[in-house]
Amino acid sequence: MNHSDFETTLPENLIYGRHPIAEALQQGRAFDKLFIQKGISGDAMKTILQYARQQDIPVQMVPPEKLNRLTGNKNHQGVAGFVALIAYYELDDLVANAYNGATVPLLLLCDGITDVGNFGAMARSAACTGVNGIIIPQKGAATISAEAVKASAGALNQMPVCKVRFLDRTITYLKENGIKIVATDVSATHYLPDVDLTVPTAIIMGAEGKGVSPAFLKMADEKVKIPMVGSFNSFNVSVATGIMLYEVVRQRLLAL
Repeated sequence: MNHSDFETTLPENLIYGRHPIAEALQQGRAFDKLFIQKGISGDAMKTILQYARQQDIPVQMVPPEKLNRLTGNKNHQGVAGFVALIAYYELDDLVANAYNGATVPLLLLCDGITDVGNFGAMARSAACTGVNGIIIPQKGAATISAEAVKASAGALNQMPVCKVRFLDRTITYLKENGIKIVATDVSATHYLPDVDLTVPTAIIMGAEGKGVSPAFLKMADEKVKIPMVGSFNSFNVSVATGIMLYEVVRQRLLAL
């Protein structure tokens, strides 16, 4: 058995080293995130940070041990990053395409969904229910990794995804464009089937345990709860997403 048998297989979309990272940024390649070693300096690093700011790429300052783990102790030179596996859409393009489609606009907003398995399953349900696009925040969201794509059964290769800096501004923009914001809330007074979902709609789904953020609940046009029986008070977020989106499909089919 040789040394290579113990080497960790690195993700195909991982790039490390100052020159490869800078070159990829100069070519306009999209990154999900950059990891930069704390306290590191130099002209090359200044250039990388400048491109990251211009392209609105999340940057995390980390100790060298983190970079060593990410790269399998390769010569990372203090920087590594994950190239995006998909092409992200601009918000205005996503909304315009939704209105120009053959069906009533339907969008899915993810608030704090960090588990890649859940996110992938949500994307699969979205693809099966005619969702026009998924909106995720730049920070505090699951990375669209190979694992997420696999969990989505390939849906993420086809589903338009938009990454935004501020979900609150996004919600305001959607409302201004005639899209009803519907949020899940276990304390809501209305059940899901009681709300009209035949109009242009954006469904907000919150993280496991926490649910939709209070600030976004206040901005929602409708707050709904899913009918449940038994001792549990909530579904897994990917299951809840499927139920929410299926209800949209049910109502819209009945309205035809």
